[in-house]
Amino acid sequence: MSEPLRSLMIQGRAEHFEVFLRQGLTLSRNCSCEESRWNVVLAGAVGQWKSLFETTMLPEQTALLCTDGQLNMVASCSLGLPFLEPLLFPGTSWKASERGDNPIARCTASPGLHAIAAGNYPDKTLNGLMGVAVPVYDAEGRFVCCLGLFSQSFSGMDELAHFFYQLTSSFHSCVLAAVERSKYKDLNLRYKEREAESKKRDILFEASKKLHAQIDVHSVLTEVTDCMNRVYPNKRVDILLSQDNDSTNLAVKPLHFQRSETDIRTRAFMEGRVIVDDATGHIAAPLTGKQGVYGVLYMESDEDEILPSDVQFLSLLADSAGTAFENAKLYEQSNLMINELRLINEITKQLNQSLRLNEIFNAASSEILSIFGADYSCLLQRVKDSERLVVQATNLPAMFHETFTLDHGFSGLIYSSREPVIISDYWTNNKVESSLMMRTKARSLIGSPIIVNGQVEGVILIVHHEPNFFSYDNYKLLQVLSSHIGLAMSNASLHAEVKRMVITDNLTGLYARHYLDEQANAMQKKDFCGSLIVVDIDNFKRVNDTYGHQVGDKILIQVSQIIKSSIRDSDIAARWGGEELAIYLPQVTKDQAVQIAERIRTRVMQETQPQVTVSCGVSDWNWDEERISVESLFYRADMALYQAKNNGRNQIQIG
Repeated sequence: MSEPLRSLMIQGRAEHFEVFLRQGLTLSRNCSCEESRWNVVLAGAVGQWKSLFETTMLPEQTALLCTDGQLNMVASCSLGLPFLEPLLFPGTSWKASERGDNPIARCTASPGLHAIAAGNYPDKTLNGLMGVAVPVYDAEGRFVCCLGLFSQSFSGMDELAHFFYQLTSSFHSCVLAAVERSKYKDLNLRYKEREAESKKRDILFEASKKLHAQIDVHSVLTEVTDCMNRVYPNKRVDILLSQDNDSTNLAVKPLHFQRSETDIRTRAFMEGRVIVDDATGHIAAPLTGKQGVYGVLYMESDEDEILPSDVQFLSLLADSAGTAFENAKLYEQSNLMINELRLINEITKQLNQSLRLNEIFNAASSEILSIFGADYSCLLQRVKDSERLVVQATNLPAMFHETFTLDHGFSGLIYSSREPVIISDYWTNNKVESSLMMRTKARSLIGSPIIVNGQVEGVILIVHHEPNFFSYDNYKLLQVLSSHIGLAMSNASLHAEVKRMVITDNLTGLYARHYLDEQANAMQKKDFCGSLIVVDIDNFKRVNDTYGHQVGDKILIQVSQIIKSSIRDSDIAARWGGEELAIYLPQVTKDQAVQIAERIRTRVMQETQPQVTVSCGVSDWNWDEERISVESLFYRADMALYQAKNNGRNQIQIG
């Protein structure tokens, strides 16, 4: 190199050194980054300088310091100055208010190189050190950081300043490299974020298609958890539902409202919006459909910061999941309603196949056990004109036909309140004493009143040994079935009443003549003997003429009551016509019939008011004789009655 050229280079370096002394260190335009990234860049630059130049450039008992724009320590490189270590921790302040006057603190007051000789520091820790520092500016002239050098190895301040100038050149190159690395990391991070965003969108798109193709609640919930696990494999994800669900998915749990109102899961459900807790890294998004909020999609992220893209992803997934869940639930409910209607139709058909109450009770009890999968059922009916309920059908033999007062147990509670009851666990809620629950050791119960024409006519109870066995849908279905059972009971009762009216005489309460004819014919086919008594009230026309027809009717009723109380339940007493009454006595001989007739004749004479007497004609049949028709039997008894009338009345004759 020629002397003139060498002279120009030396002159140029001298001028650059002078600028360095006056203005400090100005970075090139390539050394630019966001303000928030400078600390990372500077730490990286010091780290690189340390690995490249520490052993070759930094003398013993010397420390290189780099602070941020607020004069807080960012990074350092120190050899042989252990007493200085406490001041080199990242974040340590070098402001004059903290460290007293020092070269670094002066950098904020004016540009250029600042130097303090050993022994001139208020802080005793620094007293044995020479120190220099310069402010560092970016290409736009903005204060970026402060670079300082403290040492016990140099003979004078000029030597320290020249060395520091040389050191800043290498530091500048390290800053440039750190900026480039930071930009590369940012670009790489953005690329990865965009790649992750793209992957999230693809997963969300596929998940949305699958969700809206599902008509099963369990499948919807499984797809949501699978989607979350694909995007966030290392994070805990829960689906919290506000209603009963029998999903086997471990991530599906009930939403508990007993938590604090500030809990983000409760808030997300109540407010219907995504809630993010930046302090804990947790996020909760409501599962919202058109008809309401069904639960919360909850994610715990203890390690990573929640990004806006995460919030957006969870919000969109929760919206799709909420709509899909609602559709699946509606489909499930519609199927349930169809099945319920089918069940109701089938049980109604079966109940209406019979018009006998006992058959209706047994059919209802059996069907209810099958429909609900219960362990035991119990159907009780109110006893007419009594304050008691009787068990008419049950699969617990010990309770069949047992009676209870109207205030006993769950049957009494349902009867008095006219409202259905559901008990999830009787062992934890045993305030009502129940014979059924105690005998069966059951824990779950549902019961419903049977209401007929606005009156409670009975109660249905079904139980199971497991707690929480019956659902709210079971509870509602039992109410519907109980109304149909009540309708079947009403039809059977009406049919029985009409039948009774057809075969019963309204005035006397005795059977009608045609019923006695039918029953006598039927009994002749299976019995070995039988007797017939025809009773006629003596001088009945005179009674009507003397006392009036109302008294006459009263006499007919009195005589009828005497007859009914004088015979067995299996005997058939009927009004034959006018004041004539007839009694068929199955499997009773002629002599026995005469005794019964005499008992009736005697009681009528003693117990009627006004007093009347009766005449009786008796006839009989048996297998030993030639079989006679019912008409012949009546004819013979009538002839015997005619003879009793002609012989003076108030007597018995045998035909």
